[in-house]
Amino acid sequence: MNAFRLGALLVAGSALTWSFGGTISRFIVEEHVWTVVFWRSYFAAFTILIFMVLRDGPLVTADLFANMGRPGLGVAFCFAVASTTFVVALAYTTVANILLIQAGVPLLAALLAYVLFGERASLTTWLAIAAVIIGVAIMVSESLTGKVSPIGDGLAVLIAVMFSIATVITRRHAHVQMIPAVCLGTVIAGTFALVICAFAGQVAVSAVDLGALNLGAGLAMFAMGARFIPAAIAALIGTLEPVLAPLWVWLIHNEVPSQMTLVGGGVVFTALLLHTLLQLRQKQV
Repeated sequence: MNAFRLGALLVAGSALTWSFGGTISRFIVEEHVWTVVFWRSYFAAFTILIFMVLRDGPLVTADLFANMGRPGLGVAFCFAVASTTFVVALAYTTVANILLIQAGVPLLAALLAYVLFGERASLTTWLAIAAVIIGVAIMVSESLTGKVSPIGDGLAVLIAVMFSIATVITRRHAHVQMIPAVCLGTVIAGTFALVICAFAGQVAVSAVDLGALNLGAGLAMFAMGARFIPAAIAALIGTLEPVLAPLWVWLIHNEVPSQMTLVGGGVVFTALLLHTLLQLRQKQV
């Protein structure tokens, strides 16, 4: 029970930490988005690497990197694309759109696993998947009418797809430690951004801009906490992020979600919440 409570607190702490990502990003005065991607990614890589070395030691850490194989490389690529796209998407759409679309990742992953590998899903899962698709469609419908940028909503969907692919890879290769893969993903994203920054001649940032470096701390807490609690409970606690993130941005920056975002996001969040609660109940029975 103590381990369970510790795990739940750590996962909740990671969700809380990540929920401030959009709010912190709105304080950034640096206009060159790739500069932000560079610093954010490398700070996260440094944080994760220190966490791994302290937890496992230098030799085991090196061995984990060496043995993650192609599944790890796939997850690293997905995470590099998703973490980079998140920063870029903030320039085009609201935090609420990005985070609420991402909330449907577990169910989108189930759909992807069915399409690619024929993994069977229950009727309730299919109903939840349908609800998520409808909810996302409602949210992005405003981009079709020109009220919001189609680029922003398109990037938000891309983030969800990348995380869904990473989730499927992780499930199919559960024996592979994916923390090194996430670390490698941040290095890939940071290196790509550094190349662009080098051509633009813009790498330095102000102290205010360095405030957007909360990614690594959240990853470390999630990696530690998820080991002690069931995946369904981790997913349930993780819903704190899409719930709290739009709230912080609204309270601090007065960024009010549109009506369609609230409706579509409500559909996505409700589908995920009910599906997760049903999973927990079935496991208890």
